[in-house]
Amino acid sequence: MREGEKSRLVAWHRELRDVHDRLREALALTRQALAAGKPAEPATRDLLLFCHGFCAALTAHHEGEDRELFPAIAEQHPELREALRYLRQDHSMMAHLLSGLQDAVTRAAPPAELERHLEGLAAIMESHFRYEERQLLAVLKTLDLDADPGAVLGPL
Repeated sequence: MREGEKSRLVAWHRELRDVHDRLREALALTRQALAAGKPAEPATRDLLLFCHGFCAALTAHHEGEDRELFPAIAEQHPELREALRYLRQDHSMMAHLLSGLQDAVTRAAPPAELERHLEGLAAIMESHFRYEERQLLAVLKTLDLDADPGAVLGPL
C-alpha cells in the first residue's frame, strides 16, 4: 500500500471526529445566540442564522452517513449492522427534533421553549456521537471507501 492510500484510509476516523466537533461547536453557537437574544425577541437574526446553519449541517451529516458511509461499513463489517440500525434510528429521531426546533424558531417561540428544543437535541446528539465513535472509529481507520468526505460526512 502506498503512503497516500494509507493516509486516506486513516483519515475517515479523523474526519468523523472533526465533523462531530464542528457540529458540537455549531450547537454551542446556536445556544449562545439564543442566550444573547432579547426576551421580547427570541428569534433574533443571529439565532435564525445559527439555527439554520446548524440544522442544515446536522441533516447533511446524517444523510451522508445513511447514503454513503453506513452501507460501506455494513458491506465490509456485517457484524456492525445492528449498531448501524440503531444509529439510523437516532438519525430519524434527530430529524424529528430538528423539525420541531425549526418550527419553534420560525414562529418565534419564547426563549425557554427554544432552549428546551436545543437541550433535548443536544442530549440525543451527544449520546449518538459517543455511541457512533465507540462503535465505528476503529473500523473507520481501515475502511475502504473512495468518496468525497464532504459528501459522506457533510460539508462542514
